Amino acid sequence: MAAARSSRRGGGSASAGPSQRQLRVGEQIKHMLAEELSRGNLHHPDLKNCLVTITEVRSSPDLRHATVFTGIFGASVHKMRLVLDALNEMAPQIQGALGRKLAIKFTPRLHFKLDDSLEEADHINRLLNSDKVRQDLSGQEASDESDDDDKSSRQ
Repeated sequence: MAAARSSRRGGGSASAGPSQRQLRVGEQIKHMLAEELSRGNLHHPDLKNCLVTITEVRSSPDLRHATVFTGIFGASVHKMRLVLDALNEMAPQIQGALGRKLAIKFTPRLHFKLDDSLEEADHINRLLNSDKVRQDLSGQEASDESDDDDKSSRQ
């Protein structure tokens, strides 16, 4: 019975993934942060002239910490670092705004990180569309067709 209780509360193994509550709180924080950013409620010189998006928020099991993954568009690598530093500098102020809106006992401490998954996806897409990969794929298709022809002639 105790094992069933701990698994419902997210006290299971670390590989089980986040609990429903962690996911729900993460989504709430994501929407609230996006609203704060879109309304322009975050005033910092480094946040001007770039688009900041919240791609994901991961809450710790105890909901005391939340990692906020951000995408920063229209900025150089140096500017991205400045924006990320500005967001982390403003984290206590942002937490205060969230604390007034979230209906949980403790407001999670926010840790902003750059989400590089979008850049990785773009890199993979560029690789797949490269001439060398296209050549390899067209060679593979020709090989597959000749294998099919050989099989059909044997039957």
